[in-house]
Amino acid sequence: MLKTVSLQRIFPDALLDQYRQQGDPDADAVISSVAAQQGRESVGLLMRWLSNTADFDGLDQPPAVQGFMTTQAHLPDWADRRKMDVAMRFFKKNEVAVGLTLGCYSLPYCYAGADGARVLWLSQRIHNDTRKRLEETGEWVFGIMKPRDWEIGKALRRTLKIRLLHASIRWFTLHSGQWDLAWGYPINQEDMAATNLAFSYIVIRGLRKAGIPMTPEEEDAYLHQINVAGSLLGVADELLPRNLREAFHLERTIARRQFRNSEQGTGLTRSLLQALENLAPTALRNLPAAQMRFFLGDELADLLNLPAVPLEKRLVGLATSLPIFPKLLNSSL
Repeated sequence: MLKTVSLQRIFPDALLDQYRQQGDPDADAVISSVAAQQGRESVGLLMRWLSNTADFDGLDQPPAVQGFMTTQAHLPDWADRRKMDVAMRFFKKNEVAVGLTLGCYSLPYCYAGADGARVLWLSQRIHNDTRKRLEETGEWVFGIMKPRDWEIGKALRRTLKIRLLHASIRWFTLHSGQWDLAWGYPINQEDMAATNLAFSYIVIRGLRKAGIPMTPEEEDAYLHQINVAGSLLGVADELLPRNLREAFHLERTIARRQFRNSEQGTGLTRSLLQALENLAPTALRNLPAAQMRFFLGDELADLLNLPAVPLEKRLVGLATSLPIFPKLLNSSL
């Protein structure tokens, strides 16, 4: 349970070393049960349903899956509905700016984690169909920011499906014969915490840099909202920052430990960049690369081998011409 305390956690290496070798025990047990009872092909069939963003009932899925979707379909006991409402109202007001920040900052930020990027590369889900993956990400983000989706349980079930999808990818990765545990457990807790930060703290940092006003209450609420979703995705409470200071310490520690140049991170960034360039008007084709470099900074952008395209001041005001996720969703829903 997340409690308000005076001491700020700083997330020592020893703690993250421990979590780097841990996946998501509850979700992993479901996939192991399906594989043990029905074989490898059954996990592949399950992944088809988990990847289907329109089907949420799961009535024809294995009992272990149905049981998980039922028993886990509740908010963590520390969830604050008032903060969630504040976060959702802020998102509704700034959805284009948040979408831009997610696409040009949060996602490439994730790819900087070299060993975590290996899983994404091996699964081939992102670089083989980047646009589809962006659509899935957009549907999830926009879904958890809709009060109605929480009221009817859709946000819960959508998030739990993603959690089981991650566990399925983790299972296949472990059984691929291509994974070295020296890289950490695939989709481990440290990498999951980093992804959670990318969708919360990094978004807040990006919005600040872009000049989007946020009150302290809105920043705290946004962090809380993504923490709620992160908990439902299986991130350990111990790795969910309770405030922005803790988020700062956790982000800096993970970046120091995991960020470095890699073939996988470069390849994923290239695929993302090409997908975003295809969404931009011809006259603004350089905007995605420039916007990424603006958010990431030169050091991280160079690590990902991003083109050296500076974001000219005259382009900053055009950033809203690239409504990444709304445009994707409008074309697919």
